[in-house]
Amino acid sequence: MKSKMTSPRAASAAAKVLASNSTGKASRVAAGSALTQSRTRGESTSARAASAASKVLHDGRTSAASKSAAGSALSQRKK
Repeated sequence: MKSKMTSPRAASAAAKVLASNSTGKASRVAAGSALTQSRTRGESTSARAASAASKVLHDGRTSAASKSAAGSALSQRKK
């Protein structure tokens, strides 16, 4: 499987999520995972971060930036 990296657009969204004071824990975990993978090829999303990303995507109250970061993190989970 070709290793994936977080795109610059998703990395920017992840940085915004982490900088926000109103961001929830699940969003922060997913954003942190996505941001880590923007700099390092070969990293994959942990089970904890994938679970957090899934919660973020299913929650209707999360911002577009949180969803972008969560989607990026979840797409890099090894199957």
